[in-house]
Amino acid sequence: MAESPLRVVIVDDHPVFRAGLRAELDDTIAVVGEAADVGAAVAVIAETRPDVVLLDVHLPGGAGATVPEGSTGGAEVLKRAAHLVPGTRFLALSVSDQAEDVVGVIRAGARGYLTKGSAGIDVVKAVHAVAGGDAVFSPRLAGFVLDAFGAAAGETAAVPDELDRLSAREQEVMRYIARGYAYKEVAAELFISVKTVETHVSAVLRKLQLSSRHELTAWASARRLL
Repeated sequence: MAESPLRVVIVDDHPVFRAGLRAELDDTIAVVGEAADVGAAVAVIAETRPDVVLLDVHLPGGAGATVPEGSTGGAEVLKRAAHLVPGTRFLALSVSDQAEDVVGVIRAGARGYLTKGSAGIDVVKAVHAVAGGDAVFSPRLAGFVLDAFGAAAGETAAVPDELDRLSAREQEVMRYIARGYAYKEVAAELFISVKTVETHVSAVLRKLQLSSRHELTAWASARRLL
């Protein structure tokens, strides 16, 4: 029996972008609602209770929903809607690649952040990953989050014994994966096959007693390994 498609809401104030994104999503994802501003977004999210919300960072407030000074529309949606739908995950999808936007929306509760230049297949993969509890970032943006949350964690020093469990190649792979690189991108960077990357990742997670890429990112960030 086939699995039910993931239920997604798209929040973006550009209708052409919403239509284009809708067209690029495959049949494993069902778009159950759309919104163009903060007020409409909170309403449709509360009504449809989707698995994942694809959320632009900069949004107008809309009727009865002003955006406080210093806040982005996306962060405001998270503040107002997340407690209404505790099972819903939020994935930021924005043209902005500014550190303050990335860190701000992640602090507000988003599970990942992709730039709008991301390919449709990458968005689909990210939606599934976020729905499954992982954190996903465009590779060049992951460093902003790691820097911000590593500092907040008190810059915990790496424990030599933990790193000694990993081979030199496993440590290389670990750093790329923790930064948000896809397996294919890691393979290209290290001139190895995707299958080899998968093998190394499995070994890293097993040796460090971690269960997901999200936990690996948190582990590496806390130890200032990136």
